[in-house]
Amino acid sequence: MSRTKEFFKSAVIGGLLVVLPLAIFLFVLTWIFGLVRAGIAPITLLIMNNFPLRGVVVDALAIALLILVCFVVGVMVRTRLGKWAYAALEAKLLMKAPGYSLIKETVGQFLGNKKSPFSSVALAQIFGNDTLVSSFITDEHEDGSYTVFVPTGPNPTSGNIFHLPAHHVHPVDVPIEETMRSIISCGAGSSALVSRHRADGPAVSAAAIG
Repeated sequence: MSRTKEFFKSAVIGGLLVVLPLAIFLFVLTWIFGLVRAGIAPITLLIMNNFPLRGVVVDALAIALLILVCFVVGVMVRTRLGKWAYAALEAKLLMKAPGYSLIKETVGQFLGNKKSPFSSVALAQIFGNDTLVSSFITDEHEDGSYTVFVPTGPNPTSGNIFHLPAHHVHPVDVPIEETMRSIISCGAGSSALVSRHRADGPAVSAAAIG
C-alpha cells in the first residue's frame, strides 16, 4: 500500500512539474496577448469600421501596422533632421518625465542596445555589513568611490542611488542583461552573480541579494 501511495504521489508531482510550467507559460502568453489587444483596440476598431474584416485577421493587421509605424519612425530618426527633432523633443519634454530615462534604458537593454548608463554590474554593501545587493555602477569618481543604482525587483525602473567607497562596491563580470533579468524575476537566476563574486573575491558570511 505504501509503495502504491508513493507511486501515486510521485506520478502526480511529476505531472505537475510538466503541466504547471506549461499552464503558467500559456497564461502569461494569454495575458500579454490581452495587453496587446487592449493597446491596439483603437486601431482594430478603425480597421473594422473601414474594412469588412473581423477577429484575428484584424488583430494581425493592426500589429502589422504598428510594426510598420515603428519601421517608419526608425528610418526617420536615422536621418539628420529626424535625429535632431527627436533629440530636441527628448531633451525638452521626455527626459523631464519621471522614470522615462530609466524605462528607455531598460527597454534598450532587452532590445540589445549597448548604450547604457550602467557601466557594469556590482554587488554593493549599502549597509556597511555583509549584506549584499545587486546593483549597477553608474559612475566612478576621482577618489575611487562609486555611484551605484540599486533597482527594486521586479520593477527595475525604480530604485535608489548610493554613493559608496570602493571597498563597499564589488564589480562582478556578468552581463548587464542577465542581471536585469534576475531583478525582474525577483532574484531568480542570481546564482551566476553570486558565484562569480565568490570566485573573484573573499567569501562573505551572509549575503542577501536584493
